[in-house]
Amino acid sequence: MPGLDPRVSRTRLVTDSRTGSAREWHYLDTVDELDRLAARPVGTILAVHGNPTWSYLWRDLFSASLRAAERGEPAWRVIAVDQLEMGYSARTGTTRPLAQRVRDLTDLTDALALDGPVMTLGHDWGGVIALGWAVDHPEQLAGVMSLNTAVHHPPGVPIPAPLRVAGARGVLATSTVTTPAFLETTLSLARPALDPAVRDAYRAPYRSAERRRGIGGFVADIPVDARHDSFAELQRIAAGVAELAVPALLLWGPRDPIFGDRYLDDLVDRLPQADVHRFEGAGHLVAEERDYASAVLAWLGDLGEKPAPAAVDDGASFTPLWAALDARRHDDDDAVIDMAVRGGGERHVSWRRLDDRVRRIAAGLASVGVRKGQRVSVLVPPGPTLTAVVYACLRMGAVVVVADAGLGVHGLSRAVRGAWPDVIIGEARGLAAARTLGWPGMRISVARLPRASARLLGVAHDLRSIIDRGASAPLPAEPAADDPAAILFTSGSTGPAKGVAYTHRQLSALRDVLAAHFAITADTGLVTGFAPFALLGPALGTRSATPAMDVSAPRTLTARAVAAAVRASASQIVFLSPAAILNVVATADALDADDRAALATVRTFLSTGAPVGEPLLAAAAHLMPNAEPHTPYGMTECLLVTDVTLAGIRSAAAAPDRGVCVGTPIGANRVLISALDADGAAVGAPSSAPGVLGEVVISAAHLKTSYDRLWLTDRVAQLDTPGDGRWHRTGDVGHLDADGRLWIEGRLPHVLATADGPLAPVGPEQRIEGSAHVRRAAVVGVGPHGLRQAVAVVETVPAVTRPGLASPDVTADIRARIDVPLVAVLAIPSLPTDIRHNSKIDRTRLSRWAERTLAGGRMGQP
Repeated sequence: MPGLDPRVSRTRLVTDSRTGSAREWHYLDTVDELDRLAARPVGTILAVHGNPTWSYLWRDLFSASLRAAERGEPAWRVIAVDQLEMGYSARTGTTRPLAQRVRDLTDLTDALALDGPVMTLGHDWGGVIALGWAVDHPEQLAGVMSLNTAVHHPPGVPIPAPLRVAGARGVLATSTVTTPAFLETTLSLARPALDPAVRDAYRAPYRSAERRRGIGGFVADIPVDARHDSFAELQRIAAGVAELAVPALLLWGPRDPIFGDRYLDDLVDRLPQADVHRFEGAGHLVAEERDYASAVLAWLGDLGEKPAPAAVDDGASFTPLWAALDARRHDDDDAVIDMAVRGGGERHVSWRRLDDRVRRIAAGLASVGVRKGQRVSVLVPPGPTLTAVVYACLRMGAVVVVADAGLGVHGLSRAVRGAWPDVIIGEARGLAAARTLGWPGMRISVARLPRASARLLGVAHDLRSIIDRGASAPLPAEPAADDPAAILFTSGSTGPAKGVAYTHRQLSALRDVLAAHFAITADTGLVTGFAPFALLGPALGTRSATPAMDVSAPRTLTARAVAAAVRASASQIVFLSPAAILNVVATADALDADDRAALATVRTFLSTGAPVGEPLLAAAAHLMPNAEPHTPYGMTECLLVTDVTLAGIRSAAAAPDRGVCVGTPIGANRVLISALDADGAAVGAPSSAPGVLGEVVISAAHLKTSYDRLWLTDRVAQLDTPGDGRWHRTGDVGHLDADGRLWIEGRLPHVLATADGPLAPVGPEQRIEGSAHVRRAAVVGVGPHGLRQAVAVVETVPAVTRPGLASPDVTADIRARIDVPLVAVLAIPSLPTDIRHNSKIDRTRLSRWAERTLAGGRMGQP
């Protein structure tokens, strides 16, 4: 049995407290091995398998915990049971409903004289039983840990289809007992597929129908409704779990056809103190698909080391995001101008009307049952409606979930399902996606739909009726400064999009940093062609205009549209994404005299989201001759970190530093560098020493709270950071210079571990892009780690029509420009980039492609 040390296998006769009969239990126990190592346990992990597995499920935890004890780390005794009728424990021939199974586990722990502290760990229905034991043993309990499980099923919702099929009359015995169908189907859920030897190990205790009776018994014991014998016990456990105040860890495989995110969300509601990690792409057998054992031990190790929460300012220093809206509620001047009205034209919304709509929507949502802390996914395009809905949710304490349509259908669906919203507010297209893809939540339509359409889409309310209800309903109490406010999803350009959680205090701090740094007043006005900042106008107390464009496709913005928005709003600040600037500059020839006169009134121009080079920024500055161009550096986790002007970029051009200069920290923000080792890992203590290549580590008042349901990702982002305040490892690589300026040189996963040490890609790419033959370049690695070789992949001028080796002249020119040896120069029609920014190059994808191509594979598109 691969991975299972037979020395930990045990059997014991245990008296059944209900019948008095002796039952033989099989279980795994590390106690003797810990004695051999002279390691004194700090506690016990009590692990319970589900159906149709057995204690073999936990073998990785056994080996990992013993290795940790050998290293001198805190030693945990691990006990993993085979439940009666399962694995190698006794077949009693009796039905064992849920309540009996919880008592059975107590019988065993009593026989073992198990004392605290105990951490329970369970999977599948073993999770319910472990939690039942936890509820019944508060004196011994130190914490609870669960992998995909459930303690409650909402009434009126069918149980998962695989269980309905397996438990159907006439199918149950055949699928679970007579044949190994249920067992084989469960084992087939693992991705990648289980090793044949591992699969055989799971089968070993269940070779005959007689030995599979417990599998059928477990399926029959699923309490589908209140008439079931085990329903009351499940209700008791569910209520007890909600009363547990101990530390909790929930590790989840979301690609589970049985215990999906619905059940995770329920457990999070019952255990709000839980650390939660969703292993994206993992499924039901998450213990076979991901390194759960290291996660468990890391979490246990962290429990005694968690620092006290960083001190925050008292409530008097907090001004809510809607304060300016309140202050201007009787003002008839424009608050929001939408230039992207379907069919053309403009839509102007006054401060008075916006405030009225915000208050009515907030009160109306509360009247239909939306509560403080509930999640509201907003699938509404940027404009006045989105602004009103977002501020209404914030004002009533609902948590706004925002995922960019640029993620694509699959990415957007993964984001929404991962956040598991309680409410979805959207237009018909978004609601249709919600219906088709099975997104959770009460659905509210922006427009009033025909009754048949509303029924088809599962729409409960429309925004008009919500507003009408809110006219006479009381306005809910405002949330507190440190209540959760929003979950904003990253672009997905560096992996699956992650939900970034913010509190009201942090969003307000972002507003304050932006207002102070760019001197924004009520008279300033903003033109925002970048979705995240299109919502900040009301918070800043100044009017905002969205130009005519598809905000989810920045390349649709034209120079004339920007000029029209500036003219309509008399705005002094223009905020555009890097991809939008490209098209604005490309369409500048269409500007007329009035357009140029409007653009000449702009005093500040901003672009962020990806590095913007001097030529592009200068071209944009030429269109707005009186504006000071800025390109702040930031990310979804902390939207403004540093800032640099065009003049600053030009001043830095003479410096010998590699990378993109993104300026100095804004306000009280702090930036440090964690040095890279020879393998490209950021292991150095964060420091401000100049000239050190490493990971960028940041701190700011408006830094995120956490990643949503990604505890392990959060842990890595905060690992070995300074203890003063909140810090975040960005995953960006760069260095500080002697003047305190930050230079970005790439992303941590894109660093090449070469024989000469770590090589960041951006510096060489910049030099390559100095060639007249090159539009854009990416430097990626091929070969084994530690001996990576650099390859340049370029878009040429003129563009090639198909991928291939670059011409000898282009290759020679590129090689002459850099001091990095290149094993090849490849030319392709276009580099793969993300959708939101259209500028973040997917170097990981290019590296795989270059590896295949240079190994003799077909020269196709990357």
